[in-house]
Amino acid sequence: MRVDDRLALRMIRCMSEDRPCHPPAVPEQTALPAWRVAGFAIAWLLPLGLALAVWRSPATAALVGLAVQGLLALAERLHPGGWRWEPEARPAYRWVLRIHVGLQAGLLALALVLAGPAVSEALRAGGAGLAAGVVLSLGLAVGLVSGSQGITYAHELGHSRSRGDRLLAWLLMGSVAYSHFMVEHYRGHHVRVATDADPASAPAGMSLWRFLPRTLLGSWRSAWALERQGRRARRLPLARSPLVWAQALQVAFAGLLLAVLGPAALAVWLVQAAYAVFLLETINYIEHYGLRRRERHGRPEPFAAVHAWNADRPLTNLLVANLQRHSDHHLHPHRPYETLRPLPSPQLPSGYAGCIFLALWPPVWFRLMHPRLQAWSGDAAAPADAQRISAG
Repeated sequence: MRVDDRLALRMIRCMSEDRPCHPPAVPEQTALPAWRVAGFAIAWLLPLGLALAVWRSPATAALVGLAVQGLLALAERLHPGGWRWEPEARPAYRWVLRIHVGLQAGLLALALVLAGPAVSEALRAGGAGLAAGVVLSLGLAVGLVSGSQGITYAHELGHSRSRGDRLLAWLLMGSVAYSHFMVEHYRGHHVRVATDADPASAPAGMSLWRFLPRTLLGSWRSAWALERQGRRARRLPLARSPLVWAQALQVAFAGLLLAVLGPAALAVWLVQAAYAVFLLETINYIEHYGLRRRERHGRPEPFAAVHAWNADRPLTNLLVANLQRHSDHHLHPHRPYETLRPLPSPQLPSGYAGCIFLALWPPVWFRLMHPRLQAWSGDAAAPADAQRISAG
């Protein structure tokens, strides 16, 4: 039995005895080699590479993005990774996120500027169908970056105590027309995670396609309710609400885009925003699927490592700021991403890149996830159950 299986078994037995479960201490390791310190910067290759694809062939740029995601999913299967982690926080890591904001803005600007000429050329060459394909290709290529990295980095920057970092987070979320995330995630999701009250925590048996309408509408309603409560508590007028201003600026940006660059650019922006939000909510679906905090004295028990799915795949973690070490993030929301630990916790069958493909097909997803859910429910405490958690 592997080390992570033995740790998982201890957690399962703890849950079966109906007592509070705290993850075993994870021994700190020595600092990783210098090349790993700069490893998170390889995330810049994604916006840079897709910018090159957009520049060379707007009509096929999305295929490059799809190929990247497919290869990443394959790499996750071939090299599942281990339990290593970097114990030291370094200021340079924060600049990986900040510099990405500029790279993503450049990619988006390039796609928007090229949209009009590329669509016009497609109309002349092949008609409306080809033109629509160009819009979809540009939007999906940019949306892969703004959804997989931009929203992830906004999430991390939004947890920062730096006002400048939080402003960058608002800008990133506004670029995908989803600024209400900045209210709902920090004041809603982190409080209600792994309960039925959280629209971003999917119950067992709910498919991704049923989950998406629930979380999109529920998160929107929750954000505005939380914002209203906050304003009333601080006795602030509507004009002092950052969410109101962010929403107004999103509408203004769309109007400006239409006026300056035309309908093709606006369509590309909307497609990339829609795909980015789809990726965000699909990851939300994956991260807490079926896991629930028990009610104790009428209130949910404290969040524990067992209430989030994790996947310590090193390559994907470098691209998404260790988001797959999700349990430690919820336990310590202000912990810098580079120091998040791979705690003993429920393990996904693949990293996020692979699980996105799996979640698209509910029968396959249920077949892979429900044995893992059963193992973590406390109903079974045999070694075989612990092994199934991390089995491929």
